Amino acid sequence: MKKFSLLFLLLGFLLVMAACSDDASNDAEGEVGGEITVWVHPYTGDAEKEEEMWNTIVKRFQEDHDAEVNIEVIPWANRDQKILTALAANNGPDVFYAIPDQMPQYANEGMLLELDPYLEDFDLSDFVDTALVSTKWQDKTYGLPILQEAYTFFYNKEVIEAIGEDPENLPATWEDFEAWAEKAKEQGFYATTFQGGGSMNGTLYPYLWQAGGEVLTQDDEVLINNEAGVEAFSFINKMYENGWIPEDSITAMEHDAIWNSGKMLAVLGSGISLTNMQSSGEIDFIIGPPLQNKEQVTYGTVGMFVIPSNTDNPATAAEFVKVLTNADNQRTFNEVTQYIPTRESAKDIFEEQPYLAQLASYTQYALPGVIHPKGRDIMPMIQAELQTMMEGKKTPQEAADSAAEAIEGAVGQ
Repeated sequence: MKKFSLLFLLLGFLLVMAACSDDASNDAEGEVGGEITVWVHPYTGDAEKEEEMWNTIVKRFQEDHDAEVNIEVIPWANRDQKILTALAANNGPDVFYAIPDQMPQYANEGMLLELDPYLEDFDLSDFVDTALVSTKWQDKTYGLPILQEAYTFFYNKEVIEAIGEDPENLPATWEDFEAWAEKAKEQGFYATTFQGGGSMNGTLYPYLWQAGGEVLTQDDEVLINNEAGVEAFSFINKMYENGWIPEDSITAMEHDAIWNSGKMLAVLGSGISLTNMQSSGEIDFIIGPPLQNKEQVTYGTVGMFVIPSNTDNPATAAEFVKVLTNADNQRTFNEVTQYIPTRESAKDIFEEQPYLAQLASYTQYALPGVIHPKGRDIMPMIQAELQTMMEGKKTPQEAADSAAEAIEGAVGQ
C-alpha cells in the first residue's frame, strides 16, 4: 500500500477513535458476553480441518462464557490494507492475528488495546520468554502468542561423511562452523545457503544477534554499526569471499536446487523445511543447534492475537485471546498447523515427533526480529549495504556505518 494511503487510513482511524471514545469501554473489569468477531488466516491447505479446529476452540470458550464468537477467515494477501481499512471504518474485527513487524506499527499509532490491565491475575510463566518479546512495545503488552518458529541448520549427513566429520558432534560455535565450512569447500561443497535477496531475518540478523549485537532499540538508538555489528558484517563477508556460500548469494532468494542436489553441507531452515525434506526424502539430514558466538541466538517468527483499541467489546475480546492461547487450545491449534506452541507445557504434542521436538527446544533461542514500527521499512536499507559489501565496494565497517545512517534517517522521520 502506498504511504499516503496508509496515512489517510490512520487519520480515519484516529477520527473514529475520537468519535467513539465515549461509547467504547476499556474497563478490564467489564462483563464478558455479547458478540465478537475474530479474523484468522488459512494456516494450512485443509480448510475443513481448520474449521473443525476453530469450532473446538470456540466451543471451549463458550463452555465458560455466554458469548457469541464469529470466526472469519481472511486471505494473507493484502492483509495489512484490509485490516487498516476495516479499523478506520469502524467495522473491523474484535480480535485479529498479527506478526512481530505489524504489532509495533499498530501499537505505536494507538490502534491496539493494551492488554496489561486484563492480565493482572493471568499467569504468563508457561509462555516461552522469546515469544513474549514479540508482544511488547514500549513496555506494554499488546498481544498473546500462539505459535512460534525456530531457524537452525539442517545438515546433509552424506556431506558430513565426505568431509570426514562426525554427525554426532555438530558445530556449536562460529569457530566450529568455519572449520567445517573450509573442509566442505575443499571437497567441492558449499557450506550453507545465503539468501541475500530475501529478508534480513534469515541472513544478517541471526549472525548479528550471535555476535551480541542489535539493530536498534525501542528507544530509537541505532546499534547496527557497533563492534558486534561490524563483526557480523565481517563474518558474512568472509563466507562470501571464501566461497563457503554460492556465487549468487548477493541477490539469491533461495538455493533449493543446490541443497537438493547434495552439493551443500547445511541449510538454514525451520518447520516448513522439515516438512519439505521429509516429504521429498532426497536428503538424509540431521538437525543441529543454533550457532553461538558471544550468544546462542537464532531467528523465529511469532504469531499472536491482538485486539483493536476501537473494539466495542474489549472484556470479551481479551478473555477470548487468553482462552485461545491457553495450553489446551495451543495443542489443538498447533497439532493442525504444525507450528510450535508458545507455551512450554503444550510442546508435548511433539513427543512422538523427535525432529519437531528438537526444533521446539530451540525456541528459547529464537528472537522474533526487530520489534519497532520501522522494523519492516529498514530492511531494504540494510540489505542494500550488505549487498554492496559483498560486491566488494565497501568494507564491513563502511557498510555497517552506511546502514546505521540510513536507519537513523528512517526513525527520525
